[in-house]
Amino acid sequence: MKVTRFFVVAGTALVLSAASVGAYAQASDANAAAAPAASSKAANRALSKSVRRALTKNKQIDSTNIYIRARDGVIRLTGFVPENAQIQAATDTVQGVSGVTSVDNKLTVKQPSGGGN
Repeated sequence: MKVTRFFVVAGTALVLSAASVGAYAQASDANAAAAPAASSKAANRALSKSVRRALTKNKQIDSTNIYIRARDGVIRLTGFVPENAQIQAATDTVQGVSGVTSVDNKLTVKQPSGGGN
């Protein structure tokens, strides 16, 4: 009877040990999956900032109303510029930024409002 009880206790300990190792492995996998998503988000944010800086430095472009979205190297430009030539200038500028793989330029021309009269 003592031998049977020993095997029951040993078996229970073995099952609990295996369950805790499985739970740890699942938690580690979840953390590993979350890490690339966070680093990808940070990389997209950093790329957006680099694109914004490049557009701001280009004196041929009024980047005030240009909105930038970066996703895995693809840049989408939306918003408007005051002159048609600035649309192509924006694309050319963004393509020169390190890390940019392609540009989806959705900019349109909109004249600034005159205001007052």
